[in-house]
Amino acid sequence: MAPRRPIYLDHHATTPLDPRVLEAMMPFLTDDFGNAASTTHVFGWRAEAAVEESRERIASAIGARPKDIVFTSGATESNNIAMIGAARAAGLLGAGATPRAGRNHMVTLVTEHRAVLDPLAWLETQGVTITRLGVDAEGLVDLQAVEDAISERTLLVSVMMANNEIGVLQDIAGIGALCRQRGVLFHSDAAQAVGRLSVDVEALQVDLLSVSFHKMYGPKGVGVLYARTRKPRARLAPLFHGGGHERGLRSGTLAVPLVVGGAAALDLCLAEQEVETKRLQDLRDRLWHRLEAELPEVRLNGHRDRRLAGNLNVSFPGVDGARLLLALSDIAVSSGSACSSADPQPSHVLSALGLSEALSRASLRFGLGRGTTPEDVDRAAERLIEEVRKGEMQAAAGAGTE
Repeated sequence: MAPRRPIYLDHHATTPLDPRVLEAMMPFLTDDFGNAASTTHVFGWRAEAAVEESRERIASAIGARPKDIVFTSGATESNNIAMIGAARAAGLLGAGATPRAGRNHMVTLVTEHRAVLDPLAWLETQGVTITRLGVDAEGLVDLQAVEDAISERTLLVSVMMANNEIGVLQDIAGIGALCRQRGVLFHSDAAQAVGRLSVDVEALQVDLLSVSFHKMYGPKGVGVLYARTRKPRARLAPLFHGGGHERGLRSGTLAVPLVVGGAAALDLCLAEQEVETKRLQDLRDRLWHRLEAELPEVRLNGHRDRRLAGNLNVSFPGVDGARLLLALSDIAVSSGSACSSADPQPSHVLSALGLSEALSRASLRFGLGRGTTPEDVDRAAERLIEEVRKGEMQAAAGAGTE
C-alpha cells in the first residue's frame, strides 16, 4: 500500500497555487509573453492591458484607486518600500539628512513580522527613533498605548492587520483613525489578511498596505504595495532606480503572468470568502475541541475569537517541541513563522504574550486552508494526541531517573 499523502496545515507559510489561477496565467507564460513596458507593438499592448486590468481589480477589491497600486515581489519588499521609502521622502536618510529634526519617529508592535521589525531596526541604526509597543496576554495592543506613543515627531505607525503566528486581528480602524487625526502615516502588513478578510483601505484609514499573493492561492514572487495618492498623500522615495516603472517607486520589468495570477487569486478569494470563512472556523474549532478534550494541559495562544478563521496556535506544557515536530513528519505544521524557522530563538510573538521559553518551544501553529477536509483535521488531531502523550511519558520517565 502506498503511503498516505502528508496533510498540509501550514497555510500561513504559503498556499498551493489554485488550478484556476494557473489557467489564468498560462496565456502570459506562452503566447502573450510581451513586456508590459513595450509600447510599440501588439505583444507589449496585450501585456500592458492585462497588467492594468489586474491593477483595477486589485484596487477595487481593497477600496483603492488603480493608481494607488504598486506591484512588488511580495509583502517583504512592500514593507521595505513603505517604511524606508517614507523615511527617505521625509529627508531622514542619505547625504544631508537630519534624523534628529522633524518627524523622525516610528511606532510598531513587538509582535510584528521580521519583514517589518528588521527594516525598522536598520532605520534605527540610521538615527530614526523606533518605539516598539507590547501586547496583552492575548496578543492585542491597547489603543491608548498607541495614542500615547504618537507625538509631534512621529512619521509613521506600522501595525500588522492579522498576526502570522497567532492569527489575532488588531483594531486597524481604531489605529487608522488615531493616525489620521494626528497627521501620521499608517502602514499595515496585511499579508495574512487580504484574501481572508474584507479589507477597505478608505474605511480603515490606512495609507500604506502590504500584500503577498502566495498567501491566497496565487503565485509566489508577486505582491502589491497600496500607497495612498488621495490627500493626505503617502509620500515615498524609491529604494532603487532603473526605468521608472510603477510610478517610479519600483523599477523593473513586471512579471505579467504573476500579476495576472495575483489578481485572479484575489478574485477567487473574495467570491468564496463568506462560505470559506465559516468552513474554516468550523474545522478550526473541531481541531481545538478535540485537542482540548484529550489533552487537558493544552493552551490556546492568542485571542479566542479575534483571530483568523483558519488559525490555531497551541502549546503543550512539558513536551519537547522540536521532537514533536520531527515525530509529526506526516503533518505539515510549523512552530512559528516560516521566515524565522532558521532562528534558534523561541518565537518572539509567543514571548511577547508572556510564554516561557520552554512553553514557546512546545508550541505549534496550524494554518487550515482551502484544501483542508474534516478527515484531515481528525487525522491530524489523532496523530498529535498520540505524539504529545508519548512526549509526556518520555518527559515523566526522564524526570524519574534524575
